[in-house]
Amino acid sequence: MKKRILLIQPENREINRFRRRQLNNFCQITMPYLAAFVDESRYAVTLVDEYNQRIPYRRQFDLVAMTVNTPNAPHCYRISAAFRAAGAKVVLGGPHATLLSDEAAQHCDYLLLGESEDTWPQFLRDFDAGQARARYQADSPPSLRNLPTPRWDLIKRRFFLMKGAVFATRGCPHHCTYCNLKQIYHDCFRTRPAQEVLRDVRALPARHFVFWDDNFFADKAYALTLMKGLAPLKKRWAAQVTLESCADEQLLAAARAAGCLYLFVGLESFSQASLDHAGKGINRIAGYEAIVQALHRHGIMVQAGIIFGFDDDTPDIFQQTLRGCERLGIDGVTVSILTPLPQTPVYHQMQREGRLLTRDWTHYNGKTHVAFQPRHMTPDELYAGYLRFRRQFYSLASFIRRMRVSRTHWFYNLAMNLGYRWALR
Repeated sequence: MKKRILLIQPENREINRFRRRQLNNFCQITMPYLAAFVDESRYAVTLVDEYNQRIPYRRQFDLVAMTVNTPNAPHCYRISAAFRAAGAKVVLGGPHATLLSDEAAQHCDYLLLGESEDTWPQFLRDFDAGQARARYQADSPPSLRNLPTPRWDLIKRRFFLMKGAVFATRGCPHHCTYCNLKQIYHDCFRTRPAQEVLRDVRALPARHFVFWDDNFFADKAYALTLMKGLAPLKKRWAAQVTLESCADEQLLAAARAAGCLYLFVGLESFSQASLDHAGKGINRIAGYEAIVQALHRHGIMVQAGIIFGFDDDTPDIFQQTLRGCERLGIDGVTVSILTPLPQTPVYHQMQREGRLLTRDWTHYNGKTHVAFQPRHMTPDELYAGYLRFRRQFYSLASFIRRMRVSRTHWFYNLAMNLGYRWALR
């Protein structure tokens, strides 16, 4: 008889309310990807995405698996307790379980730490044989060759621009103090075979998709090869890249020809001191304008990552950032509050300085709480300034000012801005 396995993409109510108001949320790739490794001759698979589905607590499962990020950790622990009380075994993995494994181990039966291409299939075999160990962790970087295509057929009730993600590379060569990639992944940059990535793109159920990479342009030769293969597929896509790589006209031309709609670029700040102290010195504010103009010239929208709360940020950073975004014609922003995620350099710094305000991990989502004491303002001032910036940036007046500069993809730009504006209501 097959064992029954439930895969959960968790999302607590607070962040779910925040995200569901936005129209342009892409589906997460983790659980459809992990589902593709499951041997269906041995397991009956159910996948639940809490973005728009309820967890079936009344059903019986032999194994429940969850990926845990920091703001969802308490929520995941409650889910785990409910299923364990009903007789199921629970396995946890993901960023938070990797960063704080001893904490996570108190709330599950098994842990998968770090990258899981090798450990997840091994765990499933061991569990089926009744020989599963308490912890699994890869000693070396797993190969990214011959990976299965994510099980998008298991995702239900996803509409609009929300269903489709692919990853082509893993890792990032930079060392930003607020980022936890170096603590989660092996510290090396790797690529997947381009033909396998293109196979996954062809299998997507939607025309629009996003590359779930941390630095899509990090290997120029690889990116050019992949984008050449993307062009005939006539799909529209987005990816995350560094600002410096966008200075390369060859990459931008290839991206446009391959169907790139927008690039997420981590500007992070309009304060050079903040960038330097955060380990983001590769960004030079003096070069922002030329690079944004190059992106727009190639018909690519700019979705800028902005973070408020760096130690050099003062109360005028909000207006300074708004003026800068409007002057450059930034099409959209993903704006966050600095979050000292566990085990990152900024976390250790603030812990030493006694500036962490809470260990309630739900406050570490970067959107609805301030989890630390800023250096040049109060937590309330930081949160109020962050909200004010979002309202002003996505106002109709600001949109018109930015579009007069950008003049890129009016329809998509309007839809994206309206999505964020609706969320603010």
